[in-house]
Amino acid sequence: MEGEIAKILIVDDDENICEVIKMYLENYGYNTAVCYDGKQAEEVFLEYKPDLVLLDIMLPRIDGIDVLKWIRKDYNTPIIMLTAKGETFDKVLGLELGADDYIVKPFEPKELLARIKAVLRRYNLDNEKDEILNFEDLSIDINSYIVLYREKEIKMPPKEFELLYYLASNKNRVFTREQLLCEVWGYDYPGDSRTVDVHIKRLREKLPEGTNWKIETVWGVGYKFEVK
Repeated sequence: MEGEIAKILIVDDDENICEVIKMYLENYGYNTAVCYDGKQAEEVFLEYKPDLVLLDIMLPRIDGIDVLKWIRKDYNTPIIMLTAKGETFDKVLGLELGADDYIVKPFEPKELLARIKAVLRRYNLDNEKDEILNFEDLSIDINSYIVLYREKEIKMPPKEFELLYYLASNKNRVFTREQLLCEVWGYDYPGDSRTVDVHIKRLREKLPEGTNWKIETVWGVGYKFEVK
């Protein structure tokens, strides 16, 4: 995306909010498209092929969480959730399902712009990596987001993949849950650390212990990708 104009899909049923965001982002050089309900968002997503999606949770026809799930079935497109809800549950759920960030309404346009830039920057850095991590019976390809375990492709959401990649690229190094939240999710997480535990549990279910590696719990500290 370096050197290109990023395309941002704005999905919110409040037309005034959409118009304000659209004007602000276009003033900063972004290309935008707007949708007011979840069904329309899915249709426009396929046609517009955005580089990032701003997605409200409370939407008519199809809600934002279901749109998030739909996108994450086949796409790694970065997603920032927009929500008027302040409950931790909503934030945790959205992030566990694969959202990259969230912002609570009302928000300052400058804050939204900073979040967008940060998420796009992380994805650009990921895309610049040209590395496949190979272990006995496990291959992790950062470019295609493909994991092969015993020659079989293992499907996983982007955040599961990124957590696995981060641990495996720092093999035998122990990380606290807080460090993993900061490094993988890209900001200081405003709640408990169970998000990491949930993702580790799912990784272990999909990737049983390998021949010479395993995702190890270091009690009282955190986790590491141990290679013998």
